[in-house]
Amino acid sequence: MKLCRLLLCFVFIAAALTALAAAETDKEVEARKVALDLAGAFSNDGFKMRDGHWTGAITPGEQAVVAVNLYAGNQYWFSVGTSARAKNLNVRVYDENGKALESETYEDEEKAAAGFSPTTSGQYYVGIGPVEGEPSTFCLVYSYK
Repeated sequence: MKLCRLLLCFVFIAAALTALAAAETDKEVEARKVALDLAGAFSNDGFKMRDGHWTGAITPGEQAVVAVNLYAGNQYWFSVGTSARAKNLNVRVYDENGKALESETYEDEEKAAAGFSPTTSGQYYVGIGPVEGEPSTFCLVYSYK
């Protein structure tokens, strides 16, 4: 009985520590709020937000890249927000060979988006980067219809 309680206590502590380690930072939460606010505008046009999001660090002049699986016939909007004012934030969509694809773009200080409709299903890449400004934390969410 004592061993069961000890194991149960250990499992509870391990779960609590895992939750603490997975907790988002304030900068990630701030970036996600900006990204969700932007993505919400696309829901007015019938787009549904995909569950989940990606966060990471971005530095001016460099690009963070996120791999996504997309389906032909769907339309997508990739919305990105940052935790600090990154100047000239941009979002670009690339094919599996790294070729930039034609997309509709929106850019406004700490947020940006790219709209894209793939003609073939498969893996694509979303590049996120500020052209200038300060290093920052980004959050990417995407919508589809």
